[in-house]
Amino acid sequence: MKRTEKGIAMAKVGIITFLHNDNFGSSLQAYALQRTICALGAEAEHMDYRPDGAEKIRNYISSGNSPALILDGLRKRKVKSSMAGARKKSRAIPDFYRRSLRLSPVCRNRSELKKQCGKYDLLICGSDQIWNPVWLNQAYFLPFAPAETRKIAYAASLGVSRLPSEAKQKKMRKWLIGFDAISVREEEGAVLLEKMTGKRAEVMPDPVCLLTRNEWETVMTAPSMARGAYLLCYFIGENTAYWETVRQLQTELQLEVLVVPVTAESFSAEYEKLDGLGPEEFLSALHGAAAVCTDSFHCFVFSTIFEKPCTVCRRDREDDPESKNSRLDSFRRELGREGLEGLRNKGIRWLETQLERIKPEKT
Repeated sequence: MKRTEKGIAMAKVGIITFLHNDNFGSSLQAYALQRTICALGAEAEHMDYRPDGAEKIRNYISSGNSPALILDGLRKRKVKSSMAGARKKSRAIPDFYRRSLRLSPVCRNRSELKKQCGKYDLLICGSDQIWNPVWLNQAYFLPFAPAETRKIAYAASLGVSRLPSEAKQKKMRKWLIGFDAISVREEEGAVLLEKMTGKRAEVMPDPVCLLTRNEWETVMTAPSMARGAYLLCYFIGENTAYWETVRQLQTELQLEVLVVPVTAESFSAEYEKLDGLGPEEFLSALHGAAAVCTDSFHCFVFSTIFEKPCTVCRRDREDDPESKNSRLDSFRRELGREGLEGLRNKGIRWLETQLERIKPEKT
């Protein structure tokens, strides 16, 4: 560990989370976690895990994931190839990382991750849906961590509220061995892990909650969008019922409708598009909105941070075993119990405790 001028050990922390899925929420939660850890006095960087083709095939075989994931990936690539705004967005997020994140050299497989993580005193996996059993990837359970290096999970999300297949439970039980501390993002996730492992994980807020409204306003590209009052719509899923809700809100609120498009359906919507945004511009669009309509967990959380009225559309059927609706439900419950400030303080205290547990180097 590096020593500060005061002689206090400065921990070197490596983080692994989703970085390269062209998603605003993923990129902003990664930023928030790194910024918070650095504010607590550590040196933090994200391990830049960008699996190559061989690594993806290896993971697909070892994890037992559904072929539907391949089809979903092809659908997303089709949108990117046909929509200039989607291509611009996919360039804007790495640009944001270059400006705002400290990244390790690119790691294309677990062997390279293992080599990279030898430089850290603490390894953190999380947040986001890194432990969702639908798209399991062993790398996000830190199997490459050296025995002497502490490894923890911060607000890792399973995303679902039902147990996966026994085969996937067996894999997850094995991969969860050796963690020094585990926290998850949803109460439902804590229940599932307890059923699988017999141990109860703590529930911690998503990293975007660790920064205040004022701190997020410094990340935006501008104080707010310079235009009249508008309803901002941001949908990750496709559902024709979403647009009926939008029409009802437009009539009720008498607002212009602006759409941040993600899917082919939202790119073809009849409303004005804000396409090709980067994370800072996305925050600015949210900050300037009079109201928000979304099916996105992180969009709802940011609407809460910016104090925007938000209508949430349920993306999944409640009887779908892979439904991710519990993410929103859990956040609402925690928010009602503790408030944003309470959630922020709880998450920061948890991280601070984990940093304090790192053994200082011998002198």
